[in-house]
Amino acid sequence: MEVEDHLLYTKDHEWINIDGDVATIGISDYAQEALGDITYVELPTVGDEIEQFGEFASIESVKAASDIFSPMSGKVIEVNEGLEAKPGMINKSCYEKGWIAKIEITDMDESSNLMTADEYRKFLESVELN
Repeated sequence: MEVEDHLLYTKDHEWINIDGDVATIGISDYAQEALGDITYVELPTVGDEIEQFGEFASIESVKAASDIFSPMSGKVIEVNEGLEAKPGMINKSCYEKGWIAKIEITDMDESSNLMTADEYRKFLESVELN
C-alpha cells in the first residue's frame, strides 16, 4: 500500500496536497483498494464552499458507496472532470491522475488537524489490526 510522504491525510483516508493557498484532494491508496473497482464519482461543483471534514463528493464502487470528506475548508476551484468518463482512474492512479478536486484554502491552521505520512502509516497499522 502506497503512502506519499509529501501529503497530509485524514482518518477517513483522504489526502491533501497543499501548494500555497491551493490544495488538491483525493482518496488514499488504502481507500481505493478497500472500495474495489470504482464505477462512479459524484464531483463537487466549482464554487462550492466546503468545511473541514464535511462531505463534498461521493464514490460508488462494485462493493459500496462512500462519502468523501474534505481534509480542509475552502472553495472548490477545479474538479477532475476526467473522472466522469473514467472513474477507475482513481484505482489506477489515486495520487496523480485520480485526484478529485482542488480548493482555495480558507483556514491554513486546519492543517494541524491532519496526519503526516508517518502518522497515517501508524494509523493504517492500527486499522489493519482491528
